[in-house]
Amino acid sequence: MSRALAADGHRDLRTPRLATDRALRSSPVDSTPTSTLPLVRKVLPDDSAPRAAGRAGLVPDAILADVPGRILAIGGFSLGTRFDDVVLELARGPRVLFVPTAAGDPQQMVTAFYASFARRAEPSHLTFNPWPPADLREVVLAQDVIYVSGGNTANALAVWRVHGFDAIVREAWERGALLCGWSAGMICWYEASVTDSFGPALAGMRDGLGLLPGSACPHYDGEARRRPVYTGLVRDGFPPGIACDDAAAALYEGTELVEVVAREADARAYGVGPEGEEPLDARRL
Repeated sequence: MSRALAADGHRDLRTPRLATDRALRSSPVDSTPTSTLPLVRKVLPDDSAPRAAGRAGLVPDAILADVPGRILAIGGFSLGTRFDDVVLELARGPRVLFVPTAAGDPQQMVTAFYASFARRAEPSHLTFNPWPPADLREVVLAQDVIYVSGGNTANALAVWRVHGFDAIVREAWERGALLCGWSAGMICWYEASVTDSFGPALAGMRDGLGLLPGSACPHYDGEARRRPVYTGLVRDGFPPGIACDDAAAALYEGTELVEVVAREADARAYGVGPEGEEPLDARRL
């Protein structure tokens, strides 16, 4: 398949070229200018929305207006870390769906997910190989959390679009589900991102799901080339956005950045614009 490039030279995934990428990152399992990136402190309620009636039921339309969609975008590997606690604190209910498409649905990652959530939630996982469940929409909309793994962002987006998962996950978010994930599971929610989906050399990609405006970069302190590549791309016209260290995460309500949280003392996130990067205040976990 030929490579399709957008006018700015970045790859367009609507005619995707599948590529091999590292699903595991330093773990056993792997547009808004900077100056206007909001960081508004909010106290998030422990139980911000009623739970949907019945394990398989959808969230009633009557309460949707009171349930803003949330996204927790995590810079590095998060299964079994304090970030899993944050996920459950933010969730409106106990149902957590793991989606390891970007990693090729590896069993060791699925095992790590269940090890973290089996005793304190109602976990399940979704695979697209050899095909997704016939009731894909009902399965996804019944969840309280959709947790996306790291891996190859481009491949995951291509598979999701073929099966309509991109539209379904947007609907779940609009109905109040928490979307979260690390690495590929961080950047997939944005309009654009920095990725190694097409090989070891990092590249800008402008074809994310677009739930969040601007761009994103994970592993900001974990991979030496992330910072210079991302800041260089933004300086040259790539959409401004946010970068997260491996142990940092950005929390959004709707499309508003409300908090940065970090599980290590020196971890942080940065607003990145044409003039450079700006550290964002982080709450230590």
